[in-house]
Amino acid sequence: MGGDHDKSFLAPKETFWKTVWSWVYTVDHKKIGVMYLVAVLLMFFLGGVAALGLRAELWEPARVIEQTVVDEATGRLVTETVKTGELFTMPDDSNINSNNIYNRLFSLHGTIMVFLFIIPAIPAALGNIFLPIMLGAKDVAFPKLNLTSWYVYLFGGALALLSLAMGGVETGWTFYTPYSTTTDWGNVTAMVLAAFILGFSSIFTGMNFIVTVHKMRVPGMGWFDMPLFVWALYATSIIQILATPVVGITLLMLVFERLFQVGIFDPALGGDPVLFQHFFWFYSHPAVYIMILPAFGVVSELIAVHAHKRLFGYRAIAFSSIGIASVSFLIWGHHMFTAESPSANIIFSALTFLVAIPTAIKVFNWVATYYKASIAWTTPMLYAAFFIFCFTIGGLTGPPLAVLATDIHLHDTYFVVAHFHYVMMGGTVLAFLGGLHHWWPKFTGKMYNENWARISSVLVFIGFNLTFFIQFFLGTQGMPRRYASYVEEFELMHKISTIGSWVLAIAFFMHLLVFVQSLLGGRKAPKNPWGGLTLEWYADAPPVEHNFPHEPVLTHGPYDYDLVVPPHWDPKDYPLPDPREVMRAHGHG
Repeated sequence: MGGDHDKSFLAPKETFWKTVWSWVYTVDHKKIGVMYLVAVLLMFFLGGVAALGLRAELWEPARVIEQTVVDEATGRLVTETVKTGELFTMPDDSNINSNNIYNRLFSLHGTIMVFLFIIPAIPAALGNIFLPIMLGAKDVAFPKLNLTSWYVYLFGGALALLSLAMGGVETGWTFYTPYSTTTDWGNVTAMVLAAFILGFSSIFTGMNFIVTVHKMRVPGMGWFDMPLFVWALYATSIIQILATPVVGITLLMLVFERLFQVGIFDPALGGDPVLFQHFFWFYSHPAVYIMILPAFGVVSELIAVHAHKRLFGYRAIAFSSIGIASVSFLIWGHHMFTAESPSANIIFSALTFLVAIPTAIKVFNWVATYYKASIAWTTPMLYAAFFIFCFTIGGLTGPPLAVLATDIHLHDTYFVVAHFHYVMMGGTVLAFLGGLHHWWPKFTGKMYNENWARISSVLVFIGFNLTFFIQFFLGTQGMPRRYASYVEEFELMHKISTIGSWVLAIAFFMHLLVFVQSLLGGRKAPKNPWGGLTLEWYADAPPVEHNFPHEPVLTHGPYDYDLVVPPHWDPKDYPLPDPREVMRAHGHG
């Protein structure tokens, strides 16, 4: 190959500035993925700090108490009122009070976590790095478009942070009208435009992945020879392309209404605010699957590789990803049960139960794969198990919100907060962490301290459940979400939740130290530390610029653990089962 092409993609150039420019102008999908990874982790940190601030404010309810003190001037006893329980106190003459600060914090948390972290985390970071390698390709189909999507994300993120620096927004991440058309418009405009711009990054990435999957698979790789992570990214890309333009147009109409007084959503101008909800959730419910579908793909890889077993029901899992993507466009109305007609409510309630079928197919097949497997309880496998536990809770708490009778009581309570976080954090974030640990040795070339990583993962699991499980009880007892204070009966449960957030913060800090230690002093990673069979484990660690020294040859399926010794493994360390047993297991004898 010669030149720089046979060196690691992370290898520095001759000088510092050449190295910098090689990253600024790169069209290498791996470098773009690494830059996305750094960016989304930074956004995760900012969103997490905001979440800690929210939990700190909710440590105790706001109270006004009267106390008797001695007046220093007269020496007499006087009664004065004192406010307690407010973390964010402001001067009495300020136009901003503690509740405003709380609103801005949870809006910051939601906006950053949804638009700048969870949506791009797995597809744009891990997907960019590994999808072409898993297909045996040199790069994505449109490398320059890939670089463009990164800079569009960077520009949108900078605009969002500028909005926050200008004082933030109080609308939540949903930008509901008429509130978003009547409050702090300068800041809201910048944030809405940021979300609009970020949508283009998502569309570009989805287009690139779809064409790459269709046109750049290594010769001999059929659709059912692809890893399930690729299937999941393919289904996600379909949603990104079809749904993202809807929210883009919606947010643009919101800006036009304010700038030119066009009556679209504002009732004062003859508009309909419920129309905004329909447009917004037509995108944002499929966006939930943009967030969770890549996580499903990651978990499929983790379980197969670390259980060293053929995945149970490969085709069912693959088709269920496409099924989820299809059904996701039909159920947006379940976010609006309190704003729709009874007949629409009944239809959307019925359709909502439909999405449970393809999702349950995945969970049952993952659990079946564990049966009689040679499980290695590495950090990635721990995260896969934690994912199944937490996501199942998130899934089982969905039906009470889909049933009209119970949703009336649970709507806009902490039950919804807990359900959403069990799906998004207990699902997407845990899978992201599992995938990061799984592929870390491959794209960095360094191993991490497995013992400390395991301890950190267990603390994440404990902290997460301590934070959010108690919130189901808060919701069923009537605690509304988005409130900066509450009645005293909820104080103990809020304190338990806040303590859980501290445990989570400690666990994430430990993960950070594990990764830093790995980069600075970790031992060199072997090419295939876990015994995987997909094509990325044939590449060097870290891969060379064009991924492979020569075009790989596909000789087996992605999960043929009962037929093939993993690459770079000694056959003595990986005894294969009796071929006759394998044939009988697959119904051929």
